[in-house]
Amino acid sequence: MKPRFKPRLVSDPNVNYARDLVNGTGPFATRAQATPQPKEDVRSTLARVVRRTPEVLVKVTGRKKGAKHLAAHLDYIGRHGDLALETRDREEIVSKEDVQRIADEWSDPLYWRQGTSVSAVAMVFSMPEGTNPETVKQSVREAAELLIGDNHDWLMVLHTDTPRPHVHLTVQAEGIDRKRFDPRREDLFRFREAFATALRSRGVEAEATPRYTRGQGRAGTSMALTQLRARIRSGVSMQPTEADLRQAREAMQIALGAAQQPAFVARAQARWQDIKRRFEAAADQLDRSVDREDRRLARDVRQFIQERATIETVPDRALRDAERRVKESQERGRTDRQRDQGVPRGTPPPPERRR
Repeated sequence: MKPRFKPRLVSDPNVNYARDLVNGTGPFATRAQATPQPKEDVRSTLARVVRRTPEVLVKVTGRKKGAKHLAAHLDYIGRHGDLALETRDREEIVSKEDVQRIADEWSDPLYWRQGTSVSAVAMVFSMPEGTNPETVKQSVREAAELLIGDNHDWLMVLHTDTPRPHVHLTVQAEGIDRKRFDPRREDLFRFREAFATALRSRGVEAEATPRYTRGQGRAGTSMALTQLRARIRSGVSMQPTEADLRQAREAMQIALGAAQQPAFVARAQARWQDIKRRFEAAADQLDRSVDREDRRLARDVRQFIQERATIETVPDRALRDAERRVKESQERGRTDRQRDQGVPRGTPPPPERRR
């Protein structure tokens, strides 16, 4: 049997259309306004990278399955009614009844699917401590309007209860055209670029570059693993994570000569050496410039690559710790053998002292 028909309730898609009509933007922009802005020159990006401009953070924190799961998430990011959830059309949602209504509307189109389907995708946009929270919020909205548009409903809320101001963005998975919102690595990078561009347009220095171009070999961890490690550090849990145990076992095998480093570690080192050569070529070209700022940038580039002679990946760090433990064990063994050399053969061990 076919599923019974249910009307789909979405936000009014004409709101942004009317706003463009009134403001003369979007499809109603004049020829001068519609002209695309030129891309930022490479020199500005290079300067921000070597001068350690803060990098924006964009990550998917979870995928909510079903109305109950989604409602609990929206209740959490809204701090149980203390914070207003802003819709795509700038409406504010506060009451628990409205939150439940939105969760039901976003999950209704999926009720006929077998199994539990994703109703919404939860994302977080963050900037370092000291960034103006309202600027972060407006920049996230601009990035969402640019990359998500009107095809998906979405909600956002600003959190300032941590040193890093961050915005939770929850996007309906099922679009009006029935296409699913399922951001992957390339999509997240586009969100980072749009977020950083919006911040810079508001006077906040921000950059969105791949970590390997900055000499950073260690990737970020998932939210679940980060929370587990935080529980271990705080003493709440004494059980190490399975990922950490596996890394420690593999690193110990490598330190003992029973295994080799993964192939991607060597590839990461080779890629960083190639990037360093490109940085050095850029510094040489800037040194030949008559502009004093270019020559100053060349010095900054050389200092940047000098401080990053090599990169350290996660296996590199685990291997360094394993080699330290092996070395300490070998030194203890040599010390014990030296201590035993002066004792006559057959001498019984000293009695253990009881406390």
